[in-house]
Amino acid sequence: MKCDPSLLQPVQPAVKSRLIRQLLLPPLVILLMVGLGMAGFLVSENNGIRTLSETGERQLELHARTVESEISKYTYLPSLLELEDSVSHLLTDPDGGYRQAVNEYLEGLNRRSRSRAIFVLDTSGRVQATSNWRDADSFLGEDLSFRAYFQDAVRGEPGRFYGIGSTTGEAGYYLAHGLEEHGKIIGVAVIKVRLDTLEERWQRARLEAFVSDENGIIILSSDPARRLKSVRPLTPQIKERLARSLQYYWWPLNELQPLARETLADGVEKLTFPANSENSQGKPREVAYLAQTRRLADTPWHFTLLTPLQDLRRESMVQGILVGVAFALLTILAIAWNERRKVIATRLAAREALEEANSQLERKITERTADLRASNERLKGQIRERRHAEQTLRHAQDELVQAGKLAAIGQMSTSIAHELNQPLAALRTLSGNTVRFLERGALETASANLRTMNELIDRMGRITASLRSFARRGDDSGQASLEKAVEATLQVLANRIDNCRLHRQFDDQWLAIDQTRLEQILVNLLGNALDAMAGQPLPQLWLEGEIQGDKYRLRVRDNGHGIDPEARKHLFEPFFTTKPGEHGLGLGLTLSASLATAAKGTLSVEHPAGGGTAFVLALPLVTPPSELAEPL
Repeated sequence: MKCDPSLLQPVQPAVKSRLIRQLLLPPLVILLMVGLGMAGFLVSENNGIRTLSETGERQLELHARTVESEISKYTYLPSLLELEDSVSHLLTDPDGGYRQAVNEYLEGLNRRSRSRAIFVLDTSGRVQATSNWRDADSFLGEDLSFRAYFQDAVRGEPGRFYGIGSTTGEAGYYLAHGLEEHGKIIGVAVIKVRLDTLEERWQRARLEAFVSDENGIIILSSDPARRLKSVRPLTPQIKERLARSLQYYWWPLNELQPLARETLADGVEKLTFPANSENSQGKPREVAYLAQTRRLADTPWHFTLLTPLQDLRRESMVQGILVGVAFALLTILAIAWNERRKVIATRLAAREALEEANSQLERKITERTADLRASNERLKGQIRERRHAEQTLRHAQDELVQAGKLAAIGQMSTSIAHELNQPLAALRTLSGNTVRFLERGALETASANLRTMNELIDRMGRITASLRSFARRGDDSGQASLEKAVEATLQVLANRIDNCRLHRQFDDQWLAIDQTRLEQILVNLLGNALDAMAGQPLPQLWLEGEIQGDKYRLRVRDNGHGIDPEARKHLFEPFFTTKPGEHGLGLGLTLSASLATAAKGTLSVEHPAGGGTAFVLALPLVTPPSELAEPL
């Protein structure tokens, strides 16, 4: 059975039509969407500019009148000086002694009017009196005949001038008036005012505006970067005239060149300037403004209001996008039936991608958890190592403290031997005498000798007990009696302190430190003080205490030779000592400071102006422990 070829002929045009639609429809839709979006953007922007222009006209008029009011409120002041007789007397007779009176009058008038300066010139342009006569940069005696405001005023015309002062380098607005007497001009009165308040108001109101003079130079601006720039090209003749008059001193007067300029109406332009920031591609941003200009009354100046167009462009862009998106949505709805299968396929692909992403996330979470566990174990190991190192350091510190004690005992061995030798020699003599007195029957004398021997034995026991207590190891915590610690220290240093005058000005307090460690600190401090006073004919030692907050401060002060400034930097460094090698290891102060810090206290040094050295030991106070019965 054969197929009729005529049945296959209509199929070819249908295939071609479908291919044409698939190839031409997307570009056509995109072109229509972009075209409608651009049309919507342009229509919205034009309507917005028209609205902004109407609103800007009202703001332009309001702020322009504000500038005119600020300028005009000072116009009467120069002519006011014609009413002051001392001014005319000074101008007619400069050497007549009127200058000081005019200076003081101008100074008061300047203060009341809140102007920048007021000064009077003679017909030659020399300043004869000024309100700033007290200042180092006073205008007094300056020759200002080259200024345009003087030249206008001396001809009988109002002098209006904005420029930079040649004396102070400060910008200001000058108003000049010719002073007349009997119809003849005898001098010129000038007032200088600052218009910075206008710029400050604009900046506080976030207003973009500037004022340009008759040459097109911006003299006031809410943006300091635009000040003293020209809004139009300056001719060589204008540049030469400005340089000769020093109106703007030596300022370069560069031209403010916009990136784009479009004239919309008379006095209305659209300007584009480079911004101070950069976009994400590193290129300078562009800022567009609607510039509206109006001439200021009674001046050749122009006030320009700049309205930013960023928000308008953004809104217009949104409107254009909305138009394009609306067209795109309608188009998508029209062809949605043909894209159904593609949407389903896309959803399936998205679901698979989501499942893959979930599996990857779970795998990463598992890996991160394992890393965290490993980090936790490492951290625990480091904590154990640090605790072990802390214990080792504490043990080494205890060993250093004990070594310092033994070193101190070794240094005191000569004194201890001397203290014990005397009682031993006395015991030998008394024991021999007692035997003879007993043989002779002198019982009372023998009894007295025996009592003396008991006292000597008690003295030797106290010396050995003090050494035993001083050599004993201390604990990290405990409570200590300051009075007992001082007594034990004096007992250990009894032989060395006999020739020293001791001043005791402290109370018995209970301190949060081990008793033995407190004695160790005091032995070091008192021993150092005795060493420092070795060459003094009248050595004196002060123990002064006071309560300061929750701590008790004990001040150990001597009248020794003091410590030189270079050695003060290293006092608490280990193994640093100013004593000869056989008299010190350089560990006493270091260990004492460490023991005080371990008890949450401090050890510091002071250098009194009267000489000597004072060490201040501050330790926390505790409540005195209950008295325990001593064992029998």
